[in-house]
Amino acid sequence: MNQLYQAMHRIYDAQNELSAATHLTSKLLKEYEKQRFPLGGDDEVMSSTLQQFSKVIDELSSCHAVLSTQLADAMMFPITQFKERDLKEILTLKEVFQIASNDHDAAINRYSRLSKKRENDKVKYEVTEDVYTSRKKQHQTMMHYFCALNTLQYKKKIALLEPLLGYMQAQISFFKMGSENLNEQLEEFLANIGTSVQNVRREMDNDIETMQQTIEDLEVASDALYVPDPDPSKFPVNRNLTRKAGYLNARNKTGLVSSTWDRQFYFTQGGNLMSQARGDVAGGLAMDIDNCSVMAVDCEDRRYCFQITSFDGKKSSILQAESKKDHEEWICTINNISKQIYLSENPEETAARVNQSALEAVTPSPSFQQRHESLRPAGQSRPPTARTSSSGSLGSESTNLAALSLDSLVAPDTPIQFDIISPVCEDQPGQAKASGQGGRRTNPFGESGGSTKSETEDSILHQLFIVRFLGSMEVKSDDHPDVVYETMRQILAARAIHNIFRMTESHLLVTCDCLKLIDPQTQVTRLMFPLPFVVLYATHQENKRLFGFVLRTSGGRSESNLSSVCYIFESNNEGEKICDSVGLAKQIALHAELDRRASEKQKEIERVKEKQQKELSKQKQIEKDLEEQSRLIAASSRPNQATSEGQFVVLSNSPSEESDLGEEGKKRESEA
Repeated sequence: MNQLYQAMHRIYDAQNELSAATHLTSKLLKEYEKQRFPLGGDDEVMSSTLQQFSKVIDELSSCHAVLSTQLADAMMFPITQFKERDLKEILTLKEVFQIASNDHDAAINRYSRLSKKRENDKVKYEVTEDVYTSRKKQHQTMMHYFCALNTLQYKKKIALLEPLLGYMQAQISFFKMGSENLNEQLEEFLANIGTSVQNVRREMDNDIETMQQTIEDLEVASDALYVPDPDPSKFPVNRNLTRKAGYLNARNKTGLVSSTWDRQFYFTQGGNLMSQARGDVAGGLAMDIDNCSVMAVDCEDRRYCFQITSFDGKKSSILQAESKKDHEEWICTINNISKQIYLSENPEETAARVNQSALEAVTPSPSFQQRHESLRPAGQSRPPTARTSSSGSLGSESTNLAALSLDSLVAPDTPIQFDIISPVCEDQPGQAKASGQGGRRTNPFGESGGSTKSETEDSILHQLFIVRFLGSMEVKSDDHPDVVYETMRQILAARAIHNIFRMTESHLLVTCDCLKLIDPQTQVTRLMFPLPFVVLYATHQENKRLFGFVLRTSGGRSESNLSSVCYIFESNNEGEKICDSVGLAKQIALHAELDRRASEKQKEIERVKEKQQKELSKQKQIEKDLEEQSRLIAASSRPNQATSEGQFVVLSNSPSEESDLGEEGKKRESEA
């Protein structure tokens, strides 16, 4: 507009520069099609119209005489009025909106710093009233500002068309005799443009009235939303969202114990959580929330906080919502995105079906067949093979289990344990060790205490997985994987009903001897499950993040000596790997046992052979002694021969003495 104003002002100021100024005006009109207005709706029509004007004005660049008065009234007045009145109004509204937005941010920050431990009703009322006033002022200013921006789209057309129309009319008046450039066809074109300007003005007036009425209606309808923490009964929580956006306070650690809170705009985009600070053109990636875990946490002096942990457990963020409603909606939305519901064709319908299945799963029918029949009217439109996510119906649909009663798998009154009991520092003897309730602190530096070796030091298999404990409950049967599926269904349904989002994260160590749950920070063994007692293990058929195993222990709720407890965990999409590792550990343990038995059998055979060899050698020695004795008896039956010196030969009882005496006798005979 400034360039167009300067070009027309040159026409007004100097008649001798009329040709050059007209050419510059034509050039600016040609460049209009290169502009990209955010709210432009009919730019093609405007571009074609201005192209036509540019062509005519370029042909009139040879004209040298213009009436200054007509140009001032018909050409300079509309564009000057648009520049000094309309554009200045937009800039003023922009500054007012910025001030109101800053006041609202300051009020929100004061409201966020309210202490939940030391509540002061007077201070809380003043801060809440301040938030209400600043938010209402910001909303009103924002609506007027947007109304002015929308109106500017009409005024833009008028500010461009009216000066051009006045310029052409002044030229027509000046050239009374007319010329080839000013013919009837051009007059008809200008008449159409004038009619179009009047139509645009009428549309603008109607749109202004409509927007004013809309502003009044929105002010009345949004009055309850100005309160920072609205009433949950009037605004219920939507748990089926897969997309959400809004302002959150993010905690940033500045030291070992100190931290600051930064208010930013967060929004979800697919499986990513994006953040955008004030003044930034676009948002950046804050965290990948696919396969993540989210839970409500208690912060030091802040309310409505929740924590998001990435799928590998290496990154976590603590965020604060503005109200209880936003707090629950953010948790449910991130939880739905973590289950990858957003990838389905209708995400909100899928999320609603998952949540409804979780609600219905708390009070199951007496049998699987009756439950499927009760759900058939609502699911006739879906194919029979369709399944929901992990928090939906997890029961198997096989024909073998269709007539099996739920009471034969899990007792109706079985309690569910949602967290791991704090461990002790030393192993507990007896039943605690068999049931996996004992705990032992492992040496974090890998050194063995004293002369006692680690339990898994000589184990062939060492595999570590990051898992989150969902819950455990006692089961009646441990001979079919559907026991694990049914336990998953009941535990996830109970978590959904009771809004339990907290999960204990641990490291699962799989060895050939046992399964261990180790605290990732203190390296304390929370639970130990001996591998021979793990009788059943399975992962969920569709959600590979869920897996569980059944542990057969002594004692329990039943009257028999043995009971079975099913433990359910959530992993980072590694359920099949964990089950494969457990199966490999059991195979290695089985082969090791078979090798041990074979080795013992071989040692027994070798001991028998060695014993037989000893007996044989002993028998040979006896036979040799008998032969020697018989030879000595035969020798003793002959008379003793005396020597010339009166010496005689003495027969000994041992072969060694005989040989010694024989040699001595031979020597003496040689000397004689």
